[in-house]
Parts: sequence; structure tokens; C-alpha cells
Amino acid sequence: MAPSVLVLNGPNLNLLGTREPDVYGRETLDGIADTCRARAAGLGLVVEFRQSNDEGELVTWVQQAPQDHAALIVNAGAYTHTSVALLDALSAIDLPIVEVHLSNIHRREEFRHLSYVSKAADGVICGLGGQGYELALEALARRLIPAGAT
Repeated sequence: MAPSVLVLNGPNLNLLGTREPDVYGRETLDGIADTCRARAAGLGLVVEFRQSNDEGELVTWVQQAPQDHAALIVNAGAYTHTSVALLDALSAIDLPIVEVHLSNIHRREEFRHLSYVSKAADGVICGLGGQGYELALEALARRLIPAGAT
């Protein structure tokens, strides 16, 4: 069975495509999810894609992730910069974690430069739009699938 990667998206990411397209691009979250599913299949992975505007729901999903998933990709949106609860949940699980941001958080407002998620992540990809999710999948495939197994 192919390793499963849980992709979690935080608040306001459901508005992609219409929300500040000069910052976040015109891709929709559904479009990014479809691209990720196709890319994951090509890498020998499966993807479960979720979005919530609720911090508690994201924390619960992180806590449950090890039951069904081999790795986690997280774009926590604004919770990246505020949520110690999400950091604690990510730190409590033993899965590879890649943090993704559509925009380059380091070129934006100073409060966005701090990422609590980064303190638990194995890697961070930012500023490449939806392609960042695909790159995260590629990195995780290298960790999860033995060379030559796909």
C-alpha cells in the first residue's frame, strides 16, 4: 500500500483564487489539491487534503495523523505565527513534517517572519505558490519510499 501524506491547510486558505491574488496567486485550494493528488500518485504516494479555519480542529487532525499517515504537510496560514497549540501538537507526533507557504513569509510583514510551525518541521518551502506542495511531496517521497521502489 502506498504511504499516505496528510496535507493540512489553515484559516482563509479556502479563499485562494480570490483572496489577495497578488500575494497568493490565482490557484484555488481545490486546484492545488488536484495537482497534489496527481503528483503524489506519480511518486507512489496517496494524499489526503484538508482545510479548516478552526485551530482546535487542526490540532486534533495533527494528533490523529500518525494513525493513518506516514507524513504531514502543513500550511497553517495565520496560525503559523500565533499557535503554540499547533506547535505542541506537531512536536508530539513522530512523522516527517514539511511546512509550506504560498508566499515568501520573509518578504512580508515582520510579524509573519516568526513561524511556530518551523520549530517542529523537518523542512520549510515558501514563496513558490502551489508548486511548494508538490516539492514537499517530492521531498517526502524520498524519505518514505526506498530508492527504486516506485
